[in-house]
Amino acid sequence: MPIRWHARRGTGRPSPVAAPIPPDVMVTGQGGQPDVSAWPTLTCPAAVAAYFGHAPREAELNPGTGGSTVAVVEAYAELARRVLAGPARLGRTRLVAVDGPSGAGKSRFAAQLADALAGPLGGRPPVVHTDDLLDGWDDQVTFWPRLDEWVLAPLRNGEPGAYRRYSWVRQCFLPRPVPVPVAPVLVVEGVSAARAVVRPELTLAVFVTAPASLRLARAVARDGPEILPELRRWHEGERAHFTVDETANHADLLVDGAPTLPHDADRYYVRLC
Repeated sequence: MPIRWHARRGTGRPSPVAAPIPPDVMVTGQGGQPDVSAWPTLTCPAAVAAYFGHAPREAELNPGTGGSTVAVVEAYAELARRVLAGPARLGRTRLVAVDGPSGAGKSRFAAQLADALAGPLGGRPPVVHTDDLLDGWDDQVTFWPRLDEWVLAPLRNGEPGAYRRYSWVRQCFLPRPVPVPVAPVLVVEGVSAARAVVRPELTLAVFVTAPASLRLARAVARDGPEILPELRRWHEGERAHFTVDETANHADLLVDGAPTLPHDADRYYVRLC
């Protein structure tokens, strides 16, 4: 039986747990020991010890969870198969929501999953970013009726949708509509994408997380220091929303958006559990 290594939060001490693991998650050699040559993204004891050696970081990634935390490297290809095997709950479409705080790595995760889905589907599925639907900074979570009217409601009825993208430079919605075809899968990415109101229609809810200090640094590097006042207000708003909505607790998949575990980030992601 394959061995998956995990560590208890704050101790840095890896412990083996015997559990059946799919080939896309762990490759083993003789005697059930990890085969480093066969799988370059191996979850090895040394890497796990390094990953879990910082209790404050783990507490921030998993606030208030208690107990032990497990990091597992999984393949986007396997997740794509899981999505396609799941039920379509938004009309004929499997809706995947990639949620989490700003700067956590949601856009990258959504893009990699869409790439993994492209092969089995014969083409990349549509990806809608909720930032494109916001009417400025003050529309952080109140944009939802726009998303539902323009995209979700038509797909719910088996009809194509379309939305107008917001220009953060011009501070208005652009006139040209962006089509959203009826497809086997739709990925919606952004803060509050997996909110309670849409959970019954989700095939998969993903929550991507990362330490607040890193998320802030990423956002400033991307958009410039002049956004700091609005960004701090945004962070307060998203924290309040996630607390009330309990988004992370209801997610099907919790992803580390700032993993230190060695892996090929184009093919694999790190799941926290």
